[in-house]
Amino acid sequence: QVRLVESGGGSVQAGRSLRLSCATSGYTYSRTCMGWFRQAPGKEREGVAVFYTNSQSTYYVDSVKGRFTISQDNAKDTLYLQMNSLKPEDTAMYYCAVKTTYGGSCRVTENYHDWGQGTQVTVSS
Repeated sequence: QVRLVESGGGSVQAGRSLRLSCATSGYTYSRTCMGWFRQAPGKEREGVAVFYTNSQSTYYVDSVKGRFTISQDNAKDTLYLQMNSLKPEDTAMYYCAVKTTYGGSCRVTENYHDWGQGTQVTVSS
């Protein structure tokens, strides 16, 4: 059974850092992309960062470029999101997700099949 469990969220002041972790288990097939998404109250879920497992390349939404870093530890089957210089507008529930199909964009939320339960990040000014 596939499981994704996020951790590392919390409440911090603007300018501080947090590192989110997503422990995955139960995968017996390829994961094409792994990503971090966030959803603020009243807003749609948006993609924040994507890790392409084959090429080891990454993608970031413009609003977090230069501040967030996505990475993967294969040995631990864990995905990370290092978030620096946090801003109040980063406040949201953060989810990790896995895409297992080879078709479709890794930047599209609807193409992800497996999701964690989320971890809350709150940034105060």
